[in-house]
Amino acid sequence: MVPLFTAEGLTSVVFMAMIGVTVVGAIIATNTERLIRAVAGLAICFIGVAALYYFLQSPFVAVMEMLIYVGAVCVTIVFAVMLADPEEGQHGKGNILAGPFSIGLGVILFWGLAALALKTEWTPAASVINNGSVVEIGKSLLTTYSMVFELISLVLLVAIIGSLVLARAGRTRTETES
Repeated sequence: MVPLFTAEGLTSVVFMAMIGVTVVGAIIATNTERLIRAVAGLAICFIGVAALYYFLQSPFVAVMEMLIYVGAVCVTIVFAVMLADPEEGQHGKGNILAGPFSIGLGVILFWGLAALALKTEWTPAASVINNGSVVEIGKSLLTTYSMVFELISLVLLVAIIGSLVLARAGRTRTETES
């Protein structure tokens, strides 16, 4: 057992805290009644996932998680929510078995992954490829990953335009029906 007041112990505490942030964000995203709160929970969950990527010695993936999912996807969802018509009073009744089924499935999945993790012999990573500095990320974005970066920006632009078109079409359709 690793003592708490060592570098490894404190790293484990911070890692567990980031797992907690991810789980709390996911719970907020899935259990709230308001859509804006669900998006905020989703953003918190993505921030926790980015922190987990950083702890797994992948700072570039962590930064891309923050830029793409938190910075673009959540903002796009917020734009779509703001542009959509509020339709209060149209909450559908959910299936009564959905909650217990999902909890049971989550417990089975957690048990299976925990059993697999305990039976696997984990070896430490050989070395860190880069130090994750802003300079290294900038060089990677402008050299190695330039095409991927541009394709992601085009996909996000199409998603924003598509959400605007869908939101605008929804408003004009309901205004003409009234």
